[in-house]
Order: sequence, then structure tokens, then C-alpha cells
Amino acid sequence: MVFAERLLAVLTGERPVHWMLGRTIGDAYEQLVRLAPDNPLRPAAARRARPVLRHCGGVPLRPGVVEAYASVVTDARVRAMAFRLEQGPDRRWRCAAVDLGPAGP
Repeated sequence: MVFAERLLAVLTGERPVHWMLGRTIGDAYEQLVRLAPDNPLRPAAARRARPVLRHCGGVPLRPGVVEAYASVVTDARVRAMAFRLEQGPDRRWRCAAVDLGPAGP
């Protein structure tokens, strides 16, 4: 849930992408750099409520690797967010990949 909240803050423009430095590995940071400028999870109108995580979950693939997902309510729509977490030798979890479901109409 902590990583989902962090990703949500970056993808709504509440926090800058560099806020995730040290919490990402591999291509995840570059994925955020490409996604974040469009604020893909920001509500359409400025006065709308902040998007909310509706549900989070994860599936362990092997020790130290989790495929996680969250549904995000923004405006009257629900969006999907998927991310991979990997545990490093220092036992800290870091985001290794980020993907958003299609924006829809």
C-alpha cells in the first residue's frame, strides 16, 4: 500500500518524479519519467477530489519479488495500476516496473 500511495502521488503531480529516487530500480524510474508529465491519474477538473486507492493487492512470484496492483478511483472512473516490487540485498523493497491500464474514453 505504501508504494501504491507513493506512485499515486507522483502520477497525480502531487510529488515530483525524483521523490522516487532510491525507491526504484531498473527501468521503473524511466517509466515514471515518461508517465508523470501527463499526470495520468489526476482528476479532469481542478476542483475534483484527489484520486483514491480503492483496492491494493499483490502476488508473490518468488522470494523477494511481488507483482502488485491497485485500482484507483479518479473522477467517476476506476483506473488500474500495476507495479513490480523487488527486495534488494539490503532487505529494502524497491519498485522495478510500473504500468497503467488504458485510459479509456
